[in-house]
Amino acid sequence: MPLTRDDALQQLHAWTDDPSLLKHARTVECAMRAAALVYGRGEEDVELWGLTGLVHDADYQRWPEDHPRKTVDWLEEQGEAEMAYAVSVHQRLWGLEPKSSLDRALVACDELSGFVVACCLVRPDGIATLAPKSVKKKLKDKSFAAKVDRDIIRMGIEWLGVEPDPHIQFVIDALRPHAQELELTGTGG
Repeated sequence: MPLTRDDALQQLHAWTDDPSLLKHARTVECAMRAAALVYGRGEEDVELWGLTGLVHDADYQRWPEDHPRKTVDWLEEQGEAEMAYAVSVHQRLWGLEPKSSLDRALVACDELSGFVVACCLVRPDGIATLAPKSVKKKLKDKSFAAKVDRDIIRMGIEWLGVEPDPHIQFVIDALRPHAQELELTGTGG
């Protein structure tokens, strides 16, 4: 039986209670659900891709040194080998190469989603008027969201075989409908 969203949420919350990590999980889920429609096979991939985004960092709070080993093991126990491999690929220290669009999209959406959120948090109108030009300008500022790995963002976009501007716009567009839930409305209210 395939993994359900309730199962994924239960496991995520069993290992994670940090609000920012939970928000990141939901952010990447939103981006990955949209990515399935653009980079995947469409509707048939939406749930799989969304759940992969939701749980990709599930073990990070408890076991940061082993991340994502616990998540990968849990996904394999659930019979979700495709998800487990994508989560493994997203841990770039493991050096695995992507085999599928799911693998490439997770890498391309994970760090960039977090970076887009950071950009929204310093803008008066948040994501409402955010454009790729602003995101690219912030990417050049190494002190802004310094923990975000710009090389992984670049690599993910290259793996998808797309140009940076359209992919950045894609992530913005994927998150914009969830602005209230994800607290992306900006500093002005």
